Amino acid sequence: MTRRNGHMALGAFLYPTGHHAAAWRHPDAQADAGINFRHYARLAQAAEAAKFDLLFLADSAGARGEDWGALARFSTHYVAQFEPLTLLSALAAVTERIGLVATASTTYNEPYILARKFASLDHISGGRAGWNLVTSGNEAEAFNFGREEHLAHGDRYRRAGEFLDVARGLWDSWEDDAFVRDKASGVFFDPEKVYRLDHRGEFFGVRGPLNIPRSPQGWPVLVQAGSSGPGKALAGASAEVVFTAQQTLADAQAFYRDVKAEAIANGRSPDDVKIMPGIFPVVGRTREEAEAKFEALQNLIHPDVALSILEHRLGVPLRHLPHDAPVPTDIPLTNAARSRQTLLLELAEREKLSILQLALRVAGARGHWQVTGTPEEIVDVMEERFLNDGADGFNIMPPHLPGGLDDFIALVVPELQRRGLFRKEYEGRTLRDHLGLRRPGRRHRHNRAIDAA
Repeated sequence: MTRRNGHMALGAFLYPTGHHAAAWRHPDAQADAGINFRHYARLAQAAEAAKFDLLFLADSAGARGEDWGALARFSTHYVAQFEPLTLLSALAAVTERIGLVATASTTYNEPYILARKFASLDHISGGRAGWNLVTSGNEAEAFNFGREEHLAHGDRYRRAGEFLDVARGLWDSWEDDAFVRDKASGVFFDPEKVYRLDHRGEFFGVRGPLNIPRSPQGWPVLVQAGSSGPGKALAGASAEVVFTAQQTLADAQAFYRDVKAEAIANGRSPDDVKIMPGIFPVVGRTREEAEAKFEALQNLIHPDVALSILEHRLGVPLRHLPHDAPVPTDIPLTNAARSRQTLLLELAEREKLSILQLALRVAGARGHWQVTGTPEEIVDVMEERFLNDGADGFNIMPPHLPGGLDDFIALVVPELQRRGLFRKEYEGRTLRDHLGLRRPGRRHRHNRAIDAA
């Protein structure tokens, strides 16, 4: 293997009590974590002390699924947690360097509102904001926004592309030095340095300008998580960080090549987009200790919960079938998260898993790459992907919190640093600094100066 220049990026993906479906039942878990600010502040400060690049918060604009009996046993399924932009704004006040990435949907939001919120977070944090742009894989969200059905997959991605174009135009409403705030002359801003967007498109009509100055990073770091064909196309055109899920090195390398090629096809450098797959690490000082930790969590899963999660991911009912039966191969293409559906069906076929076996696997790492072992074993496989064009870094998904993140920081981070794979100190102050991403310049195209009169 040839060592690439630089170190890998690390994100701390903070799902309230952890990523395992039964994490909230762990003896050391903070059961009310989703609405406990002290819990999040402690995790954020620990990740910052370990020099992580960013914190990442997932979100949905509605509880997932209709099976409230199962949801009652799965506390973290978007039924009891903070809205992420609100939470990250508070965390900005108790941290100084770590990036703050929030998920917000282009399907059930308006671009002016989100552009203003993310610009505000970037100002509040001193340039640490990131936006995970999603197209809402949760079909139940439609019912909260006056719709009887979820927008079709292709329509969601067209809306997302236009939404992002509008948001970037709004972030460019002001030149960086537009606000002179000259008390002597009485001039607050230079009217020659403000621009109107005047956007009219398929989904949106937005005049502008945005009523907040251009933010420290120009734009928040743009993150995207879709791995379908349209998702990869959007990532190659616009994303600066891509969160993804691949189970094998070969699949990770193929995805990496595809997205980098899409970036080049869009006139970008492959270094303009960082690929950060999720990893669900269960770490112990010995392999036996790590396996025992995972088994203890698996023993806490209620079968109804595991099957409910799998049904949501695949988009079909399964509980009427024998649990020891093979996963059906004739499942229709979902209108929700298609890339995750494909990944799980491929996993079931590759490992010949029954319905319940696949359900238990999903309830563990939720379809992401699971690694169980010693610090050296976990770093071995992370290093293999990093050095062989399978990843630019990783989004760490602790099995339970706070213990899973504490284990990774105490045991895995020192081994990464010993091998020269991860920083020991921050080199900059903004999220773009951490990730080695350029600050975007203003785009004057399609903008029209507002008449000073």
